[in-house]
Amino acid sequence: MTGGLRKGGSAGRFGARYGVKIRRGVQEVERLQKARYKCPKCQFVAVKRHASGIWRCRHCGLKFAGGAYAPTSKEIEALEEILEPKAAAAEGEDAEAAAEPLPGKRAD
Repeated sequence: MTGGLRKGGSAGRFGARYGVKIRRGVQEVERLQKARYKCPKCQFVAVKRHASGIWRCRHCGLKFAGGAYAPTSKEIEALEEILEPKAAAAEGEDAEAAAEPLPGKRAD
């Protein structure tokens, strides 16, 4: 008879060692880092982990930095939220400065 639970997934290699919480954590992290993600440039689902924190799109060849286990992490997303309004404001100032002629200059 084949009763009992199967130790499946990537953490099955540990068998009954290290405890359930540790094995589940390892399995979740490995699932994240082995998955394919959408490329920010070409929008294909072809981004794979190249090294720790380095991600590469197999379709367009884009190589970029990201999280250790996923291309985006909570910290990166929080930083982008902080920097995004500042960058938009800076771009708006540049556009306004380009639209207005300099004092003493004639607009042709």
